[in-house]
Amino acid sequence: MRVFMFEKPLGMRDTLPDVYKTKRALREAMMKEIETWGYSFIETPTLEYDETVGAASAILDQQLFKLLDREGHTLVLRPDMTAPIARLAASKLYKEGCPLRLAYAANVFRAQQREGGRPAEFEQVGVEYIGDGTMYADAEVISLMIFALKRAGLRDFTVTIGHIGYVDALFFDILRHEQRVETLRRFLYEKNYVGYREHVKSLPLSSIDRDRLLRILTLRGGEEVVAEAKAFATTEAERRAVDELELLWAHIDQYGVTDMVKLDMSLVSHMSYYTGVLFEVYAKNVGFLLGNGGRYDELLAKFHRPSPATGFSVRLDRLMEALGEGRNDEKTTCMIFSQERFAEAYAKAAEMRRKGEKVVLQQVAGIQDMDQFTASFDDVVYVLGKRGKDER
Repeated sequence: MRVFMFEKPLGMRDTLPDVYKTKRALREAMMKEIETWGYSFIETPTLEYDETVGAASAILDQQLFKLLDREGHTLVLRPDMTAPIARLAASKLYKEGCPLRLAYAANVFRAQQREGGRPAEFEQVGVEYIGDGTMYADAEVISLMIFALKRAGLRDFTVTIGHIGYVDALFFDILRHEQRVETLRRFLYEKNYVGYREHVKSLPLSSIDRDRLLRILTLRGGEEVVAEAKAFATTEAERRAVDELELLWAHIDQYGVTDMVKLDMSLVSHMSYYTGVLFEVYAKNVGFLLGNGGRYDELLAKFHRPSPATGFSVRLDRLMEALGEGRNDEKTTCMIFSQERFAEAYAKAAEMRRKGEKVVLQQVAGIQDMDQFTASFDDVVYVLGKRGKDER
């Protein structure tokens, strides 16, 4: 027996029937909600050029799956969907001044050095809203994500909203050095607040600047955070970021979903293309990130078509975990027939299928263990022997 006959590459997963049904139901529920908001679904190639999409994506180079085509060009398996859609929009779809609403449901690929339960391939459902730089666009994207998650059956979750402009303005005003700023960003991204505090205390700073850096960890909560952050802002960039969040909150309030939202002025992301508002979604009693998004106004410029943009993505595998055991309400009937009654059995099965019922049509001679085979069905109908009354 060959060593790899039953093995899968690191981080890859098989999707078995029950899991596939649950994932498909979640995908379709979210897609229906997204379509009702006027977004159009598209597909992009699984393979992209490394020098374009690979370079434009915010995924670390060591996480990219790379290969060469026959001409010697380096290709990558798409590591996210934002960069490919930016490429497509810039080349074919976006007309300046005309906002574009696109959506997707697709697998992305990210190599894992040590798997640790982290998949190297997973499916995302998301949207990209291109061409609108107003806070209305950010509010629409965040609210749509909330409505799509609710339609998929998720109830207890929170969307945390921040602004990368606020964090960067504060850090650069005090530290004035990209490497020092990046060190602090890393603590915040990893949610290592103890490490953040200890590092800040070790820096050669005035007590005022040290307090400013530590205070950012306390600026979390509801609408009241806006006033607190505004009172502590000392630079124009900080004030501008807070003003945008204040306007964003007012717009989200019109959608009636502020009970699902909280502000966190210390929120940052490892995705380097975010330029303004950014957000993350977590489910109650679940420690991992379900989805995220934000504004990326500089990404399309890398494809020579500058345009504001915002969007979100949700990971289906993590959404499934947050929902727990999938509930499959679909009933399946197995109709077991003998050779002489095939035409009759098929006619009955076809009629049931036209009504939307799920029916398995199985010839009795093809079953070796009747009890084991029929145990997985909700109902079993036997169409056997001479024509007469069917047995269930």
